[in-house]
Amino acid sequence: MNSFSEIRTYILRKTRVLRKKGTLRKELEIIKNKNFVIISDNCWGGEVYKWYNRAYNTPFVGLGIYGECYIKLLSSFDYYMGLELKFKPQNETKHPHMFKKAYYPMGLLGDIEIHFVHYNSEQDAKDKWDKRTKRMMAVSDKNSFFFKFCDDWKAEVKQFEQFHKLPFKNKVSFIPDNKKCFDHPEHIAVYERHRTNTTQVPNGVGLFKITFLYFDLAQWLSTSNVRRTKYYVSK
Repeated sequence: MNSFSEIRTYILRKTRVLRKKGTLRKELEIIKNKNFVIISDNCWGGEVYKWYNRAYNTPFVGLGIYGECYIKLLSSFDYYMGLELKFKPQNETKHPHMFKKAYYPMGLLGDIEIHFVHYNSEQDAKDKWDKRTKRMMAVSDKNSFFFKFCDDWKAEVKQFEQFHKLPFKNKVSFIPDNKKCFDHPEHIAVYERHRTNTTQVPNGVGLFKITFLYFDLAQWLSTSNVRRTKYYVSK
């Protein structure tokens, strides 16, 4: 992404924030009272709830899940979500990557690692996970579940292909434009990069801030359709 594009994106982002009141009013008119549930592999989902001022009815907030674990979790979603959350030391992770911060609780759902990067203690992580999981389970309409995936937590291209084969109605994924190797209406190539790891898309917060440039989030949550907006990169 060249300097001109970066400046233009920055201006568009800031304009959206400055006009948040009017923008949010229009988006809420589209969503109405839709009781959506966001399942996300990083903090992107939590930002959606903050933007729309919704209570968290999902446990997938303030955490990260490596691509391999995330796909396995989604492939047997009901099974894993029925397991009790346990914990183990960070240094026992099966993923040989650098920790994203010096300490955070690392949870386990069976063999699935949940990295609670924005929690200070195991007790806090477990209390909120259990409370929010209970809220999620109260939503009986599975078509109200929206699944998001990106490469912020070391996801590989093959895992994106697996993600889009999962039998969920509502899915969207983000990948750097130079990594996109298959075309799919719900698979979005992104120009922007992570600040420290320039081979990946921005982290959850950063990715949410530019999501409006790539697809209409409110329409997705309302109609399940991924309607592309400004930027589009085909295969």
